[in-house]
Amino acid sequence: MITKDMIVGNILKENEKAYEILTGFGMHCLGCPSSQMESLEDACMVHGLKVNDVLEELNK
Repeated sequence: MITKDMIVGNILKENEKAYEILTGFGMHCLGCPSSQMESLEDACMVHGLKVNDVLEELNK
């Protein structure tokens, strides 16, 4: 189960569909250094997204 506190880089390593889902939400900087230390909640805030919407898709 993915949570809002998880680091984006770790989510990408653990979930094979995460890249496609996150880029679908407009997160196109998944290879940047910030993704290796930024929580999903922080990344959503930076991109103007509702973390619960993203979590719903990631945890399907």
